[in-house]
Amino acid sequence: MVRIPERLAERVLDYARDLDEHKPAAVREPEASYRTASDVDPEQPVNVASVPQLSPFRYPGGKTWLVPYARTWLASLQPRTGLLIEPFAGGGITGLTAAFERLAEHVILVERDPDVASVWRAVLGGQAEWLAERIERFELTKAKVVEVLQQEAETQRERAFATILRNRVQRGGIMAAGAGLVKNGENGRGLRSRWYPKTLAARIRAIATLRQRFTFIEGDAFEVIEAYADQENASFFVDPPYTVAARRLYSHWQVDHERLFQLLRRVRGSVLLTYDKTDEIAALARTVGFQTRSVAMKNTHHARLSELLVGKDLSWLPGARASAESNPQTAPRKPGSRP
Repeated sequence: MVRIPERLAERVLDYARDLDEHKPAAVREPEASYRTASDVDPEQPVNVASVPQLSPFRYPGGKTWLVPYARTWLASLQPRTGLLIEPFAGGGITGLTAAFERLAEHVILVERDPDVASVWRAVLGGQAEWLAERIERFELTKAKVVEVLQQEAETQRERAFATILRNRVQRGGIMAAGAGLVKNGENGRGLRSRWYPKTLAARIRAIATLRQRFTFIEGDAFEVIEAYADQENASFFVDPPYTVAARRLYSHWQVDHERLFQLLRRVRGSVLLTYDKTDEIAALARTVGFQTRSVAMKNTHHARLSELLVGKDLSWLPGARASAESNPQTAPRKPGSRP
């Protein structure tokens, strides 16, 4: 126990929380705990604190928990995928992981939401240092937060800052219109609950050092998928707005899921989708001959849920044989059996 003056207590706590969220490798829980899908029990949620935190976003529906699965999927592709495309980028954790760990030669992030897009344009387009410094300098008070969020940004980089701020101070990181500000927050810290300026600045600078490995497209996911559908070395990680909660969580939530499945069935490269576990999605997967696998996860409220991994071939998943064989359109046929 160390005694400190009361006037310094909040600063010390802020610093400790910054360290806790952005631990250096030497003190972070060993990555081997959740390095690949073989280290995960699909019936138990991944402890995201044991996975490198790379994205500046705290995104509803974020896929940090998926990282061990994504690593295994990408590592299974031979030869190594030349191009990983994330058509619904959001926080972009899968694309970031692929770039940082060289699991793909190049990554294309696609985002339709102009606010979220402004962040990726800034980080990958030469404005990362300005954005990092703006975050570090910002004095977080409710009055200043309201001032930034209510005024119309005059430049793209100001819009990027406002988006990061909104993402971090609104409840659950929800970006949709009408989401309120955090009130009590983590340990009663209110707006400061998820505002870690040093951590956010460090993540933004780290991504910027690898910007040559990325292409960012502000546009329509379907158009980009179609553009690269015939490239055999292009793999697709697809995490669309979900069928159940999307309206509440996102500004751009409407997606033609049937069209998406039909389009992905035609691509030549590998495909991995994540979805909410619903009868509708399971039926769509069966219709196009895709395999599914249920995995456990926790949402931002720490509630335990199940999501679906969906793909043309999930044989890279430990124990996936039963899932493949349960789908007659994709299961390996016995020798001599009729197609």
